[in-house]
Formats: sequence, structure tokens, C-alpha cells
Amino acid sequence: MKRILVIGAHGQIARVATQLLLEHSDVELTLFLRRSSRLRDLAQHPRAHVVEGDATDAAALEWTMQGHDAVYANLSGAMGRQARAIVKAMQATRLKRLVFISSMGIYDEVPGEKAGGVLDPYREAAVVIETSDLDYTILRPAWLDDQDVVAYGITQKGEQFRAAGATVSRRSVADLVVKICLTPGLHSRESLGVHRQ
Repeated sequence: MKRILVIGAHGQIARVATQLLLEHSDVELTLFLRRSSRLRDLAQHPRAHVVEGDATDAAALEWTMQGHDAVYANLSGAMGRQARAIVKAMQATRLKRLVFISSMGIYDEVPGEKAGGVLDPYREAAVVIETSDLDYTILRPAWLDDQDVVAYGITQKGEQFRAAGATVSRRSVADLVVKICLTPGLHSRESLGVHRQ
């Protein structure tokens, strides 16, 4: 059984990824979020365990991470503080695999767009993760939509986003999250832009 911790489990991409992960009978999930009542419908699932907590609380994260194989974080807000707490807890538990959702534009890779300070928390989190010893993958999706399609391409850190790829479906990003979580070494220590293909 592969055990995956989803931090920020009520996020829109996270909810899609949760459903896709639970389609695999050999996957067990721990769903970590601030208000557990938001996932009341999953509390009865035999392979989903809902845990209430704050992603800036390294001690709570460390306790929750015990026995897991991978961490998938889908957060907003105090991204730098959250990234530091996650890295600290993962190092304490010797857990290495992290998939972390960020945002396009953190490296000024979107032609013609300068987002300024709004992306600073995402940049800060990326620096924390990239300077750690973790087996991480940072995903930087384009603008998100709810189309029920899986059609995406990826760019590496240092490459510009494709002009035609200004959007991508949440389902596409969730599909990539699932592949990375279930495939050891896939996109290890990479930061990937994700756009519609």
C-alpha cells in the first residue's frame, strides 16, 4: 500500500487529485486541512483519513507524516512559512518525496507578464524547497479552468511558458500530480510549468 499525505486537501486541484488517487486500490491517503468538516464526505472512505491541522505547524505535520511515502502540498497564503514547516517535518521523519503546487510566473517565465509582489510568497516557497535535500517536484500551472480534459504540456525551469498555453485544466494538473506521486523518481528535483497542450 502506498501512503500519500495531501496537505491542503480541500484545494480545488487537491480534490480532483484525491479522487484520481483513490481510483488506485493500492493507495491510502491522509487528507490534512484546516477544517476537516469540509471533507465530511471522504471521512467514511476506507482508504482516506481526514486530519485537521495547520500547514505552518511543523510538529503537527511531523506527527501526521509518520509512515507515509510521499507528500503532496496544495496551499495558499503564507507559502514560505508553510514550505519551511513541511521541509522541517519531512527532514525529521526522513520522508523525501514532495510534490508542491506553486504558480506560473515565479521565475518571470511568462512572456509579457510581470506579476510583481503577488507571487513573492510562491517564490519564497520555491526557494525553501529547491535549497532543501528533498526529492521534490514543484508544479507551476497556468491559469486554471474546470474543463473535464487531460491535455497538458510541461516546461522546465528556465524555459518560457508557451504563448498558447495560458490556461490548463485542474484535471490535467491533478493527473500529473498522481503520476509523480505514484512513479518513483519521475521529475525528481524539477520545477515544471504546466500548460494546455
